[in-house]
Amino acid sequence: MNIIAPSSAIGAQSLSFAYTRTGEPILTDVTVEIPSGAITTLTGPSGTGKSTLLYLLALMISPSSGTVVWHGAPASTMSDAQRARLRASQVGFVFQDALLDPSRTVIANVCDGGLFAGMRHSQSRARALELLERFGVSHRAEHRPGDISGGQGQRVAVCRALLTNPPVVFADEPTGNLDDDAGDVVWTALREHANNGATVIVATHDSTLAARSDLDIHLVGDGSVQLRARRAR
Repeated sequence: MNIIAPSSAIGAQSLSFAYTRTGEPILTDVTVEIPSGAITTLTGPSGTGKSTLLYLLALMISPSSGTVVWHGAPASTMSDAQRARLRASQVGFVFQDALLDPSRTVIANVCDGGLFAGMRHSQSRARALELLERFGVSHRAEHRPGDISGGQGQRVAVCRALLTNPPVVFADEPTGNLDDDAGDVVWTALREHANNGATVIVATHDSTLAARSDLDIHLVGDGSVQLRARRAR
């Protein structure tokens, strides 16, 4: 399955971020370029800004200064509506706590991304069932999120993110609630997605996952980053 990836990498130029104007910056003067067709991990001690950088690159929050670049052009200065359209058409996102709608079934949650991306219902449902089967949760398709475990919910969230074969996937601790076997299934799926041309960016505390990435962006407590190129395994 081939994916049409953005021609240019996602990146950041002199990016800084603080939650208040007068607050201590979490990120300071960060410049990175993230390749397509690869898995990039964001690592570092708690509180150094891994999730914050992930959300900045995903255009879900705006930097205090500097620029997020998509497709070789500034993207963080787009309007909220423009950024929302870009995410709907090109991004799959795995939230740390899954964030499934408790009022809807598992399969309805997975199909949500297809609705926003313009997929036909029959197409999105077939794709959702295929993914749920792959991740070992197809037997929970008609259950509600409150009736499944946290680990199952996280796998459902990964299914939702991959539904439309998006050219960019952001994942915040996607294996944090999973045992080793389930974590390997998720990582293998993300690896295959990257190998098909997608840009995959994963925030993680797991050093073993980072060691299997193509590029690791290690966040340091002073707000800066260290780049560690790796050979994927």
